[in-house]
Amino acid sequence: MACVASVISHSSAPAMIILKNKATGLQLGTLSEDELAFLTEALEAESSTDQDYYINHATVSLLETDGAPAELLAMLNRALGEHDGVDIIWSRE
Repeated sequence: MACVASVISHSSAPAMIILKNKATGLQLGTLSEDELAFLTEALEAESSTDQDYYINHATVSLLETDGAPAELLAMLNRALGEHDGVDIIWSRE
């Protein structure tokens, strides 16, 4: 019976929100619902189902000025590294 309870509680757990480098698939970290909301409200989406965004250093600076959470900024800076810009994508897994 404990095995059934474990399966039931696991299946009702909320999905993690994963942020990745779109080109490489490298996982940058996990987002909270608040971080995802901040990101999706601040960045331009091409459609209502859009989950990928192009960012550059100016984008990250603007997000910082707008009060983005520190962990979100750290993930975006990791995504950029030495690049001028990069596409990122989020998904629920």
